Amino acid sequence: MTENPRFSDADGTAALGICESLLLALVDLKIISEQDVRDLLTDVASSHDAAATLLQPPEENSAVAAIVRRILAGKNGLRH
Repeated sequence: MTENPRFSDADGTAALGICESLLLALVDLKIISEQDVRDLLTDVASSHDAAATLLQPPEENSAVAAIVRRILAGKNGLRH
């Protein structure tokens, strides 16, 4: 059985939105600092950059790194 690609995309979009909201809530509640969030996001982007150089095709990992960098730049990762 092949998974519907549109449903798979929605799963990823939902997960990203939830994670962004959780990170913002953790900062607002002073559970973690903004620097902790920046460090975490930087690690994620770096990991996916490294994976993109090792895996073929690299597009998915490159796209993940680009989305995380949008979040680091203070933009919503879900909107282009």
